[in-house]
Amino acid sequence: MPLISEFFGIKIYMYWNEHFPPHFHAEYGNYTILVDIENGVVIRGTFPLRQLKFVLAWCELHKVELMNNWESSRNHGSIAPIEPLK
Repeated sequence: MPLISEFFGIKIYMYWNEHFPPHFHAEYGNYTILVDIENGVVIRGTFPLRQLKFVLAWCELHKVELMNNWESSRNHGSIAPIEPLK
């Protein structure tokens, strides 16, 4: 599973050929979530509130890049890194 971004101890991953809806995985310590890219909501899992806000803000800022990665991965293409929050 390619690491596409990392910021404030949060790691963002995207698998190749994943199930719908378009989403990414985020990890922070022992916490994991799946985030719906189009709607910017958690599909599954839990995160501390502060880190969740970071992830959802990052998702909103990079929605186009995330969807491009999603489409590319569905076609067995490359998954590009995305700039972290600073």
